[in-house]
Amino acid sequence: MRLTHRILLTGVAAVLSAAAGAAEYRAGSAADVQRLAPGLQPGDEAILADGVWTDQAILFRARGTKDRPITLRAATPGKVVLDGRSSLTVEGEHLVVSGLLFKGAAGGEAVAIKGNHCRLTDSAVVECTHKFYVRLWGRDSRVDHCYLAGKATESPTVQVEAEGRPNRHRIDHNHFGHRPPLGRNGGETIRVGYSWQQQNSSGTVVEHNLFDRCDGELEIISSKSCDNVYRSNTFRRCAGTLTLRHGDRCAVENNFFLGEHKRGAGGVRVIGEGHRVVNNYIEGAEEGAFRLTSGMRDPEPKEYVRANDCLIERNTVVDSRGPAIELDAGYDGRRRSLRPSNIRIVNNLFSLTEGDLLKGTEGEGFEWVGNLAVSGAAGGADQRVRRVDLKLARSPEGLWLAAGENGNDQAGYRPVPGNGPLTAADVGPAWMPPAERGPT
Repeated sequence: MRLTHRILLTGVAAVLSAAAGAAEYRAGSAADVQRLAPGLQPGDEAILADGVWTDQAILFRARGTKDRPITLRAATPGKVVLDGRSSLTVEGEHLVVSGLLFKGAAGGEAVAIKGNHCRLTDSAVVECTHKFYVRLWGRDSRVDHCYLAGKATESPTVQVEAEGRPNRHRIDHNHFGHRPPLGRNGGETIRVGYSWQQQNSSGTVVEHNLFDRCDGELEIISSKSCDNVYRSNTFRRCAGTLTLRHGDRCAVENNFFLGEHKRGAGGVRVIGEGHRVVNNYIEGAEEGAFRLTSGMRDPEPKEYVRANDCLIERNTVVDSRGPAIELDAGYDGRRRSLRPSNIRIVNNLFSLTEGDLLKGTEGEGFEWVGNLAVSGAAGGADQRVRRVDLKLARSPEGLWLAAGENGNDQAGYRPVPGNGPLTAADVGPAWMPPAERGPT
């Protein structure tokens, strides 16, 4: 039989579970959390009272363990509403925060995660004017199953600090809702690193997220560090691109770019060395699918280096406006005088509605293998892309796929078991139905 007894603290109530060796503490203010935090032990939970929390700067500083994290959670998920100048700072090890709703709040960061092995889950930040909705320092933290939307102010929705050693953060199963156009730089939905951190290895993984109408600026995701992975995400009606802006050795794989012919909708911009852009599906793009970027000699940190030693393989581009690949984006012969080099373009499939298959002049060391274009589609003739009589058909997941010529299916996107275009029902907080998150 489970035995419990109640302990009363100053302004804080706690229930101790003798069987589990952990306590549940009740808190009604940021001051309560700060008082109880030093005494929290691995496995303990701090439960926030339902209601509107106004101007509450919560500091959650504690130290759990891998098997027994310490949790800060809403008594009822979604019913702890933080507004005014409210914020949350998480410092320590193995800490979990869940069930919070920031709405209409303002400040520097809504949530600042400064510890290691911490987690923000099942929470939402909407229509706030914080500089950042979520900002991550430290190592091995996770942001998952959250809804982040309505940011109209400058700076990214989520900022990852690439501090000089791999942090291995994971950002997954989130719903990034509408972000209106900012009208200038600084409207990214996710930025991993900064220009001056571009040679730092971050190792951040961004996967299984839905980006829905993220129109803040050209760069939906701005990767500004090394060794990051962007996979199995879905971009719906977003006026922008996934941009490998600075840094090297990043992977972009198994993503779905569903532009629906929205002005500004594109695919992937490639800048830097050693990147892999593999097995992505792009449909309804209006600004081209892939931009291989030209660079400068001796560039300053905020300037452009050229794409070099990169792989563009087994991607499908359908029902989109060309160019499918821009070979030397930004080349001007003066400051940006270095064209991309040593690029392998392998087994991609194109079916354009208008425009050219390829634009620009390739640099040295390009290799073209097995690239196909559907006969009768737009794009013109090019010896680097072979025209074939392929019949495209919608798959059960709604994708235009082809069996290939004479049974050859080596070109283009290959379905991955368990991976398909995401909808709002697949991501975000369990307590916030998709109908409450705006149109999808």
